[in-house]
Amino acid sequence: MQHQVIHIHPSAPAQPALGAPCNGCGVCCLAEPCPLGQVISRKRSGACDALRWDDAQTVYRCGAITDAAGVLGPRWRWAAPVLQKLAGRWIAAGVGCDAHLNSERG
Repeated sequence: MQHQVIHIHPSAPAQPALGAPCNGCGVCCLAEPCPLGQVISRKRSGACDALRWDDAQTVYRCGAITDAAGVLGPRWRWAAPVLQKLAGRWIAAGVGCDAHLNSERG
């Protein structure tokens, strides 16, 4: 069994059960980027650079949806509306937790 330490916001909700609705715990995106996150982050391991913490709701959210312009940066900001529109489908937002990870809080 392989272990990985991820640094998660102390106010983040606990990871939901596999298949349960996403609750913004951030575990999946902090462990590794999804295929869209790999393109945005330009890496295949570690926390996704598109992941954003929402202080008001105390949850993590995908920046490709909530902060597309910030994720893309000034050069690609023009594409933010397109990314925002398609990202929900690409990351399967709202489909349910698909993180086959066992998380523990220390």
